[in-house]
Amino acid sequence: MTVPRDTAEPPGRGGGSGGAVAGAMDDPAHVLTRLGRSWTWLMGSAVATLVPGVLVLVWPEATLHVLAVLVGLYLLLTGVFRFVAVFAREGHERLPGLLLTVLYLLAGVLCLRNPLQTIAALSLIVGMVWLVSGILTLYTALVTQNLPHRGLVMGMAVLAVVAGIVVLALPAESARALTRLLGLWLVLLGLAEAVAALGWRSALRGTRPPKAGTPTAMT
Repeated sequence: MTVPRDTAEPPGRGGGSGGAVAGAMDDPAHVLTRLGRSWTWLMGSAVATLVPGVLVLVWPEATLHVLAVLVGLYLLLTGVFRFVAVFAREGHERLPGLLLTVLYLLAGVLCLRNPLQTIAALSLIVGMVWLVSGILTLYTALVTQNLPHRGLVMGMAVLAVVAGIVVLALPAESARALTRLLGLWLVLLGLAEAVAALGWRSALRGTRPPKAGTPTAMT
């Protein structure tokens, strides 16, 4: 997950033309842009990561089939959240987000396929997703201008890279070991995303203009 680029709303066209504003509000791209810049949408992404992690940790007896379904659903949901988050970025910054969207959706489908539900295959899929996701997120954090909480985003990217390397370098020998490993990393990543969402909420509140009649500081 990455924090949206800025807090500014896209300026309306046509001055005071109510029709132009209404047209922009009805534009699907505009709606997705507003949604992607919402801190609640970012928190939803964190929950989509945290809940599967908690489930696999408190359900150590889960079969490999159940684990694959949980991980597959997590990857699919994360892919949807990342797709919407793409619209919160500038045009030249959307490519990494689109690549991540395709990666998560493809990996989610693979996890849900019965022929691939083996320990080695599941470890390979999740490890590669986290590794590539962390690298692309780190790249985005370095090249994006005016990125709020850049250090936090970079920290999340490094955490994803480490998680991917651990899963790939230390393949689990049993479904129980894989369950604990994936559950732990999902919880850590989910908590990091929740902190980023709360930080984004603070950034939004800090840039919100004061309401009419609200006293401002004297200079």
